[in-house]
Amino acid sequence: MRRSTPNCEAVAEAQRAFIGSIAALDEIALDATIGALEPFANDQRRQRLRSVIDARLDSVTVLFDSPYDPHNGAAVLRSCDAFGVQRLHVVERRQTFLAAREVARGSQRWVDVLTYPAGPPAIARLAAEGFELVATHPEGELVPEDLARLPRVALVLGNERDGIADDLAQACTRRVRVPMRGFVESLNVSVTAAILLRAATSARAGDLTTLERSRLYLRALALTLPRAPEILAARGLTMKEAG
Repeated sequence: MRRSTPNCEAVAEAQRAFIGSIAALDEIALDATIGALEPFANDQRRQRLRSVIDARLDSVTVLFDSPYDPHNGAAVLRSCDAFGVQRLHVVERRQTFLAAREVARGSQRWVDVLTYPAGPPAIARLAAEGFELVATHPEGELVPEDLARLPRVALVLGNERDGIADDLAQACTRRVRVPMRGFVESLNVSVTAAILLRAATSARAGDLTTLERSRLYLRALALTLPRAPEILAARGLTMKEAG
């Protein structure tokens, strides 16, 4: 898929206003906004949203270095959602991170995408949050199952054509490989991400804070209730919708 393919979305840009409006709410306003929307969701919807949100993970994340193909970007985003990974970090370098909407299949609504112009700011943030950076590499000393034993792990994925840039590679403390027994020497980056995320998230309990879960629950209500903007406006509450 080319970057000029129709129906590609600059996910981080689309999310900023919407997620920012939720983050700006204090706990009282957050509870009031949830209270305004929640009666319009049936028990089954509320239970489904709560169960998914309660399983979301902060302790596993992905750092994707300068992805080019919107198909791969969307597929990695979708894998993050599938395995409960709440945040995807992207070093854009020279081009905006794009995701193909028909591949993401709505995952761009639920996974927070954080972008950086270069490697050092991403490295600094993840280090400050206590993550160990682990690079994907065909000769890695770790196997997928080892990732589940790391307390906080950031899986570093390389560019489809150039791999992981030197600044990110040097910040990684270890490398992980996907064992293979066929003639093929490598896998597509999105396939690698799915395999490793499945292993890294195995048996981990959801670990978002109570405040993060409440904000995500409000996001889910606002995005899944058809008349949410009107309901909020009728109560003097406003919120920008996601792109």
